[in-house]
Amino acid sequence: MSKLLIVGSVAFDAIETPFGKTDKILGGAAPYIALSASNFNIPSAIVSVVGEDFPKDYFKTLEAKNIDTSAIEIVEGGKTFFWSGKYHNDLNSRDTLETQLNVLADFQPVVPENYKDAEIVVLGNLNPLVQLSVLEQFKEKPKLAILDTMNFWMEDAFINDLHKVISKVDVITINDEEARQLSGEYSLVKAARAIEKMGPKYVVIKKGEHGALLFHKDQIFFAPALPLEEVFDPTGAGDTFAGGFAGYLTKTGNLSFENMKNAIIHASNLASFCVEKFGTERMENLERDEVQKRLKQFKELTQFEIELS
Repeated sequence: MSKLLIVGSVAFDAIETPFGKTDKILGGAAPYIALSASNFNIPSAIVSVVGEDFPKDYFKTLEAKNIDTSAIEIVEGGKTFFWSGKYHNDLNSRDTLETQLNVLADFQPVVPENYKDAEIVVLGNLNPLVQLSVLEQFKEKPKLAILDTMNFWMEDAFINDLHKVISKVDVITINDEEARQLSGEYSLVKAARAIEKMGPKYVVIKKGEHGALLFHKDQIFFAPALPLEEVFDPTGAGDTFAGGFAGYLTKTGNLSFENMKNAIIHASNLASFCVEKFGTERMENLERDEVQKRLKQFKELTQFEIELS
């Protein structure tokens, strides 16, 4: 079976929304990506770094989903990356209250030998040079390299490094605001075309509660987000989306544009669960029948007959 390698932060998050707040809980891009991908019963591993303060129970949480955590480095005497944020009432915007890079500041990822032949790799949001160093460790180029990034790395100090790693990947996933900043284009269609010219064959633009767009050459696919009665905490939804997308493609082994449409639907489906509880809690306890039931809702939402005159 194909293998999935996930490189990204493992962190403590402290989150406040209009519905409540948490103390330090499991966070970072990698756990969300991995927990989402685990729904496809594929071999996966996380490459990351934590401090000595990282609870063993969090390792057990990930390992219970058959996620290989052996490549998560534990820095003796170090402190785990910490992020704290507060969401506004609309849950679409947030303020970062505190960021402590801690051990992540000096993170030098090492791809484990048994994953240097992984068919698919997800490069979670990190310094572009760190992401690039991961790709350079593979024996052969992965069949699919998926990059996630954010507007912080689009500033002048990092943009050249970001362009280097973008030129080496097959898929980039970013939100609409980031797509506009990276491309200099307001139209998302023009933005995607401009980003494709930077190297990726596929561009995925996430629009939060308004769904996601997939671009490839002259082809465009749109998937809506499932309308939810309650959104509790949007933290990690984008990473959950990336994990669902990568997990489905790893499971099926089909990297065609047509199959990526299916991957987008599965990704949106899983992301809809993530927002229902604080942090990773919902993804930790997600059952297969829940996933299948909601997939049927997606099908009913998006399929219809239309008469053409």
